[in-house]
Amino acid sequence: MVDAGAHVMPVLTADALRFVGEVTFSALASEPARTTLFPGGAADPIPHTRLGRTADLVVVAPATAKLLGKYAAGISDDLLTATLLATRAPVLVAPAMHTEMWEHPAVRDNLALLRRRGVHVVDPDSGRLAGGDVGEGRLADPARIVEAAAAVLATSPASVAERQAASVAERQAGDLAGVRVLVTAGGTREPIDAVRVITNRSSGKQGHAVAEVAARRGATVTLVTTIGRPAPAGVEIVNVQTAAEMEEAVMARVHDADVVVQAAAVADFRPKAPPDRKLKKDEGIPEIVLEPTHNFAHDIAAAKRPGQVLVGFAAETEHLVANARGKFERMRLDLMVGNDVSQPDAGFEVDTNRVVLVTAEGEEALPLVTKLDLAGIILDRVVALRASR
Repeated sequence: MVDAGAHVMPVLTADALRFVGEVTFSALASEPARTTLFPGGAADPIPHTRLGRTADLVVVAPATAKLLGKYAAGISDDLLTATLLATRAPVLVAPAMHTEMWEHPAVRDNLALLRRRGVHVVDPDSGRLAGGDVGEGRLADPARIVEAAAAVLATSPASVAERQAASVAERQAGDLAGVRVLVTAGGTREPIDAVRVITNRSSGKQGHAVAEVAARRGATVTLVTTIGRPAPAGVEIVNVQTAAEMEEAVMARVHDADVVVQAAAVADFRPKAPPDRKLKKDEGIPEIVLEPTHNFAHDIAAAKRPGQVLVGFAAETEHLVANARGKFERMRLDLMVGNDVSQPDAGFEVDTNRVVLVTAEGEEALPLVTKLDLAGIILDRVVALRASR
C-alpha cells in the first residue's frame, strides 16, 4: 500500500508482537507503529479516535477469529478494536485461521453479522497453514488484499481530504474501455558475466502505477517489466531482463497497441562480450568493453500508425526541459514526461514524482504528487489526445 502511494498508519496488537517486531512496521509504514490504547504521552493521548477519524480505510490483515468475535460484539479492549469502533471509514478484514476455526458456526455467524453491517471481507485462500496441514483459511495474497482495498476506496464516499485514493483515475473509471495500452517499466539488467550485471536505479514503480491505473479505467493492459512486483489486477505481465529482451517483447506487441507508455529505463550501453561463467577475483581486474544498445524507441516511432499515442519518459539530472523537448521531437512522441532524478523526493526508488509534461503545445510543470496520481494525470492527457483525433 505504501508503494501504491497510500499513507499507512500501522496498529499492532499484543499478539501480533509475538510474530513481528514493532520496529519492522515502523520502518516500512508512513508513521511509527502504535501498540497501546494508553501511550502515556501528551502528543497523542487518545490515539484510537485520531486514527479512526483520519483514516480513509481500515484494513485488518490478518483478522483472527478472536478479532472478528470482539468486533462483532463491540468489545474494545485494545487499540485495534477501539479504533474499529471509533471510525466511520470503511473497514476491510482479511480473515486467516485454521480450517476448523474458519468453518466454525460462531466464526461464520460473526462474519455474516459484520457483512450485514457493511464490513468488507477478503475471503481466505486454500493452502498450507501454520500447523503444517493444508486447507481453507490461509491469509489471502497481499496483492488481492490491496486490490480489494482499492476497490473499496473507489466506491466509498469522499472523506475529509476528498479521498486521495479515489483519485482522478478512479473517478473517471471506464474512459479507457476497449483501449489497448502497452507499458514498459523498470531498469534493464545487462550481464557482465554469468552472475554480475550492469543496471540502473529504476524501481519500475511509475510504470507499474501507469499499468494499474490504466487497467482500472478499463484498458486492456500489457506491462513489459524487469521488476518482480505482483501484477496489478487485470494486467498482463511480460517479464524481461535485458534491453534486447525488452525490445523483442515490445516490438512484437507495439503494432496492436493504441497507446504505448515507455516508462522503462533502458540501458544505453552493455558489455560487449560477457562470458557465460562467473569471472573469478583471482583472475585479476577484468576489462569490460561496452557497446551501445539498440535504441528501439526510434523503431517504435518509425512504426507509429495513425491514431496511436506514444508517451515517453526522460530521466535527467540537468537541463530538464531542453533535454526532454529534444527527446520528444526525436522520438515522435505525443507526450513526454521529464523528471529530474537528482531530486530526493522524485524519480527513482521513491513513491512521489515531480515532472514536466512536454507536448507539441508547450511545457507544463506539475507539483509533487504520488506516482499513482501522476499515472492518472498522464492517462488524462492520453484520453484528451485520443479525443482530439
